[in-house]
Amino acid sequence: MKFNRLLLLFTLTLNLSLLAQHENVMISNSNYPEEPTINIDPNNTDRIIAGANINNVFTSEDGGHTWEISQLYSTTNGVWGDPVTIVDNDGNYLFFHLANPPVGNWIDRIVCQKSTDGGLSWNDGSYMGLNGTKAQDKEWVIIDRTNENIYVTWTQFDDYGNSNPAFRSNIMFSKSTDGAETWSPALRINEVDGDCVDDDNTVEGAVPAVGPNGEIYVSWAGPEGIVFDKSLDQGETWLENDIFVSDFPGGWAIDIPGISRCNGMPITVCDLSGGENHGTIYINWADQRNGVDDTDVWVVKSTDGGETWSNAIRVNDDPPGNQQFFTWMAIDQVTGYLHFVFYDRRNYNNNNTDVFMAVSKNGCETIQNYLVSEEPFIPNAGVFFGDYNNVSAHNDVIRPIWTRLHNGSLSVWTAIIDPVFVGVEETRESAIPFALGQNYPNPFSETTHFSFKLKTNSTVSLKITDVFGRDIVTLIKNEKRDAGVYFEHFNATYYNLPSGVYYFTLTGDNVNEVRKMVLER
Repeated sequence: MKFNRLLLLFTLTLNLSLLAQHENVMISNSNYPEEPTINIDPNNTDRIIAGANINNVFTSEDGGHTWEISQLYSTTNGVWGDPVTIVDNDGNYLFFHLANPPVGNWIDRIVCQKSTDGGLSWNDGSYMGLNGTKAQDKEWVIIDRTNENIYVTWTQFDDYGNSNPAFRSNIMFSKSTDGAETWSPALRINEVDGDCVDDDNTVEGAVPAVGPNGEIYVSWAGPEGIVFDKSLDQGETWLENDIFVSDFPGGWAIDIPGISRCNGMPITVCDLSGGENHGTIYINWADQRNGVDDTDVWVVKSTDGGETWSNAIRVNDDPPGNQQFFTWMAIDQVTGYLHFVFYDRRNYNNNNTDVFMAVSKNGCETIQNYLVSEEPFIPNAGVFFGDYNNVSAHNDVIRPIWTRLHNGSLSVWTAIIDPVFVGVEETRESAIPFALGQNYPNPFSETTHFSFKLKTNSTVSLKITDVFGRDIVTLIKNEKRDAGVYFEHFNATYYNLPSGVYYFTLTGDNVNEVRKMVLER
């Protein structure tokens, strides 16, 4: 039996025709959402904060299955896009964005608004980077979980969009040590500046990461390709000379059919999991080194604190000649796994676009791709998609977020990624009748749910037993169901079950799949 299962798994991974294994959830299609952001609370993975342009706020208390939708306002600073969400150690939600103040200048500061009640209400916000009429743009944020410092990096434009070589762009840094109440004066950290055109020769894409000893790492793209900088004293000082990471063939401003504006700017993360790749820094981006019709997703890594870097490693594993774009990367700081999300056109000869993810469980020695979206969509160059998608991961809870266009309407989506199926490819006509995922959440205190995939029309049963093999409840009994993804919910409180270990079994077509679950009262 064990050999047969291994053989079946091996067979699945050889196939190139893919089918999504993961429930897609539409978060919102109201208020014209795009350029989405998402962050999982590391202390409670059922709590998720997400956002989208310009002022859309989405919160979930059940791991992303359902969402509350609201809008963000700031009477002092205004709200103008580039949303970034994160959760602090106390479970407070932080929402960073650009400004559009009633008194001042458009995008003249980076704003942070805070919610202490799970997104029900928000303060009016604090800000950083105000520097006369200069534009502050494309921010990102990280929290040092050991001391609760909040670090922000972004691009400052002397005069946004001005092609005059006298006007320059620079990478800026600020921090808060008091829970986003106040911010340090903005500090320029780049050695070589860029122009203000908001194109390949502008310095942009600064995404900070925290190292194992409190280091701050950040990379960005610009006229010298991708460069890297770091601070060893909580952002007080930075390297005098930026470290070269990689060239950027074709530049970070990418032309993709059907997309009004696309970039491949870098994302930086560092492994703090305590595993074998602890301390490794990774940078992810997309470029057109293989041609304008063959945009690819790349990653490099450094094992010596960013002093030296590997050669570029291709993330997408399809044959040459397809478009992969709008990449983002997250690291699960429990498992050390890297998770990538990107748009992908490998399955089509037109602008039909899927959402794919990729995972590396061994420091990018190997990378596996898998399809996430249940249906493709066709973007329209007349509809702005924003500048990024996003993904968050913690303790094998993985939640991507992306923008989709359907019948002229924009919407933002996530997927309930089943770690059982992560990186496992399957055929559309598989001989295996079904696959059972792990229940989520697990352990659980009251309710949990089971997911399973029927690859053909099947008659199945789903039941729960105790450690002695005694039946507790039969949720499905010899039901004929069509091929597809199914989710069944289970309320242990209804059956007065005590804490302990239980098993759930999916049977049918001479195949049994069994999983263990833990109930904690």
